[in-house]
Amino acid sequence: MRTPGSSAEPVKPAPGPDPASASDEPIAYGLSSEAKNLHWLLTNLVEEVPGILSVAVVSSDGLLLLSSDPVRNAERRPATRPTGPRGSSADLATIVSGLGSLTLGAARLMDGGSVKQTVVAMAEGSLFVMAISDGSLLGVHATPDCDMTVVAYHMALFVGRAGHVLTPELRSELRQSMETA
Repeated sequence: MRTPGSSAEPVKPAPGPDPASASDEPIAYGLSSEAKNLHWLLTNLVEEVPGILSVAVVSSDGLLLLSSDPVRNAERRPATRPTGPRGSSADLATIVSGLGSLTLGAARLMDGGSVKQTVVAMAEGSLFVMAISDGSLLGVHATPDCDMTVVAYHMALFVGRAGHVLTPELRSELRQSMETA
């Protein structure tokens, strides 16, 4: 049985507005169509999957490449819910990078092969980390009552769609856009 995004063929984005023309996103202004597509996929992930609070894509060296804006999603969650790790995408990126490094080290010590996904279920939320490509990671902070299978499935779709386009050139472009934002 194939998992989402495991085929050699690239997965096309779902029908809808052309992500390359989504110029209403301030961070996407002036970016390549591939970078705009990734921003669109990330925004779609946050807006379409119930329970997701914030999302970060981190490079293999721990730098934030893409993130959702937790403040933008404030109307979707009760006022008592946290907006993310201290509300900061950089904090989420740090946590995702550290957890990714820790699980990779554990897998090496146990001869477990590559780490595909890590889930941390907490009393007040859940953290999911999934490998994308070349050491890049997708991290999702979700509500404690989220449907973990739905979140993991949509993360796998994102990874399948983003993994083949996340080239070194695109990672460099995304890093620069995060630094200037």
